[in-house]
Amino acid sequence: MIKRKGGFLISKIHQVSGRIFNRILQEEGINGINSAQGRILFALWEQDGIPITALSKKTMLERSTLTGMLDRLERDSFICRKPSPDDRRVLLIHRTDKDRDLERKYKQISENMCDLFYKGMSKDEINLFEANLEHILDNCIEEETRNG
Repeated sequence: MIKRKGGFLISKIHQVSGRIFNRILQEEGINGINSAQGRILFALWEQDGIPITALSKKTMLERSTLTGMLDRLERDSFICRKPSPDDRRVLLIHRTDKDRDLERKYKQISENMCDLFYKGMSKDEINLFEANLEHILDNCIEEETRNG
């Protein structure tokens, strides 16, 4: 039986790429934002003014983890929380001007990371790789949903 190491490799890639990404952020003068917080901001760049439950689904972060990260992002003026006009019990997460200034630079760094990830790979290899990752993610989500 061949011992598979996909999960181990994914974990190592996550760790190493996170260190590279954080180093580049610091080199570009982007302080106070780590890769996990960047994932939150990226989700808000796609859809601003969403409730924390929707943001949790988009980022796949547990609500308890997300709340602490949002506290730090709000403290540093990257986001703000406002009551929903439809339901005052629901807080919507909104972008700020400081976040808008960050978006262009952060997206360029993300594109550079993609170039690094896919260096030496053909378009077909990239498509197959991403399809396989989506399949693995779907399997994990299904398991978490069934047993979570």
